[in-house]
Amino acid sequence: MTPTDDSNDDAFARQLRRAVRALPDAPESLQRRAIGLWPQVGALDAVGAAVRRIVAALSFDSWAAPAPSLAMRSAASSTRHLVFTAPGRDVDLRTVAARVGFTLSGQVLGPDESGATVELQDEPASQPPVRVALDDLGAFRFDGVPRGTYRLTLCVGAEQIELPPLDIGEPAR
Repeated sequence: MTPTDDSNDDAFARQLRRAVRALPDAPESLQRRAIGLWPQVGALDAVGAAVRRIVAALSFDSWAAPAPSLAMRSAASSTRHLVFTAPGRDVDLRTVAARVGFTLSGQVLGPDESGATVELQDEPASQPPVRVALDDLGAFRFDGVPRGTYRLTLCVGAEQIELPPLDIGEPAR
């Protein structure tokens, strides 16, 4: 017998049909218990519509890198550059002191999706979250962000990419 022989598939299908006809049904009480183990159809719809939550990992922090040398570029910068990595996407963030608070801007690098949003939530959640839409280049911006710790969540289709807590403000020296 060879795996590509169609007659073998037909013979197997005939044997399977005979076996199914010959086997008795399970008792009705066991059938009901087995069916009860599975979620109802409405619950399956909810599971199918569930959001996949992904936690991104920090792959670069400009404040964590040691100063390369004592040249002009080694001077401390008030701009913080962070890169977070999640499956299929990178999130490039920059924070800089502004006239009022800080500006948090960034770009999502990866497959684009229309309707994607970014949500900024203070920790602990004392204010309602602020949500902005990504532009055509996957960029976003939050102005006037007060010093503190925040959660940034990217909502793209059926995925929620959550970044670890972000400290917005000047570096501890």
